[in-house]
Amino acid sequence: MNQPLAYIHPEAKIARNVVIEPFASISKNVVIEEGTWIGSNVTIMEGARIGKNVKIFPGAVVSAIPQDKKFGGEDTTLEIGDNTVIRECVTLNRGTDATNKTVIGSDTLIMAYTHVAHDCIVGNNCILVNAVQLAGHVTIEDWAIIGGAAAVHQFVNIGAHTMVSGGSLVRKDVPPFTKVGREPLSYAGINSVGLRRRGFSNEKITEIQEIYRYIFLRGLNNSKALDLVELEMQPTKERDEIINFFRGSDRGVMKGYNAR
Repeated sequence: MNQPLAYIHPEAKIARNVVIEPFASISKNVVIEEGTWIGSNVTIMEGARIGKNVKIFPGAVVSAIPQDKKFGGEDTTLEIGDNTVIRECVTLNRGTDATNKTVIGSDTLIMAYTHVAHDCIVGNNCILVNAVQLAGHVTIEDWAIIGGAAAVHQFVNIGAHTMVSGGSLVRKDVPPFTKVGREPLSYAGINSVGLRRRGFSNEKITEIQEIYRYIFLRGLNNSKALDLVELEMQPTKERDEIINFFRGSDRGVMKGYNAR
């Protein structure tokens, strides 16, 4: 590989068919797999593990040290899965010794000016729209879409197949299959359009809607609503995923619109 206008540390491990544009900078302890494209003025720092066919656009900074005063220089990583796209001026920080890594999944799109802080996990097939800001230790599950300029509090979990409105302040966990918006952030229905696009049947969508009627629209507290869901609805993968999300929440789940 001959990139006279890029800086590539001799200890970086880069597949033969990776394309690196002029003025990119790649540090030691970096792994970049086949088919990846690194745009001009991209900075890839120590600890980056970049998969196959990834595209990283100009101005992005990948695997910078955490913006965490407790960080002591420990050996941690930033992992990016295959076929993911990182747009202009995105900043992705590597992990701390809390988890040792930050992870971005495969087939995910992270749009311009987004920030993903230390120890975050972003799943597969996610979209983070322009200027989304994730604090540390945030988890976003597969197929979630986070609208532009949304800000997510540290340690928040966002469930699979969710859609979060642009400009949202996400202070509490967001359960799977939902649409959320307003201020304070609250339930706005289930993500039925997204679910249909991903092959969920009408019967399955109706089942998910009924579960959330118990939780958010009957005036019950979460504990009582979940008990009734278990008692009155047949066990399914989706039912159990929703129940387990609520019962496993440490920060607490955002409220239903009518609960305010």
